[in-house]
Amino acid sequence: MMKRLLVMCSILLAAYTAKAQPANIYNPEADAETEIKQATVEANAENKHVFLQIGGNWCSWCRKFHNFVNENKAIKDFVDKNFVVVKVNYSKENKNPDVLKKIDFPQRFGFPVFVILDGTGKRIHTQNSAYLEENEGYSEKKVLEFFKQWAPGALNPAAYAEE
Repeated sequence: MMKRLLVMCSILLAAYTAKAQPANIYNPEADAETEIKQATVEANAENKHVFLQIGGNWCSWCRKFHNFVNENKAIKDFVDKNFVVVKVNYSKENKNPDVLKKIDFPQRFGFPVFVILDGTGKRIHTQNSAYLEENEGYSEKKVLEFFKQWAPGALNPAAYAEE
């Protein structure tokens, strides 16, 4: 009986520990340059922009932003409709220096940092994520406003043509 109880406790502890571990959002082994090129092709074909979320699994604010976007239906739906998302790793295992150099060293803002590319791969914006924070998390209003300001429709000259 005692043996069964120990086994059950071990299983419950393992399940709890697995749930408590942060998900690996960033892949240090990913070829970020190839992923960005593929995302650019997809974005161009679908009239979207590319959203680069740069950070690492070690970064609590990176995980917090990932969870915030994925748990907020309004933001998630807007992002899915307007952006192709690429998570670019920055960690001791892989800092992606060549990729970050090509997009003008966004790591200078800390992590996570966000870069928007148009459908041709041109960098059109770099965002310091600290400006989107509120209290101990992110502001729904600020994050949604950020995405709306850099969505393809917001940069369409026809949207500003005088009638």
